[in-house]
Amino acid sequence: MTDKLSEAEIKEHIDPLLANGWTLVDGRQAIFKKFIFADFVEAFGFMTRAAIHAEKLNHHPEWSNVYKTVEVTLTTHDADGLSALDVQLGAKLDQLAGG
Repeated sequence: MTDKLSEAEIKEHIDPLLANGWTLVDGRQAIFKKFIFADFVEAFGFMTRAAIHAEKLNHHPEWSNVYKTVEVTLTTHDADGLSALDVQLGAKLDQLAGG
């Protein structure tokens, strides 16, 4: 089981993601970001690359894709909140999206 981040750890590790466009989700300990690409192929390519990294981490996002938009929510279900895995995957998704 993955450990849930403490409030101090959230401040330390999640704040850089928030500064890069992620937002805290109301009503649950999770973060959200909307990625917008030039077209469907770029969006789908991002999701394909992201899926490989998610699988390596054994940490899978809640996400959806409509045309050129990919919406992602990260939380760690077995920790009932945010964990280091969300920090790692969020940073990787930003890198893959070029941001």
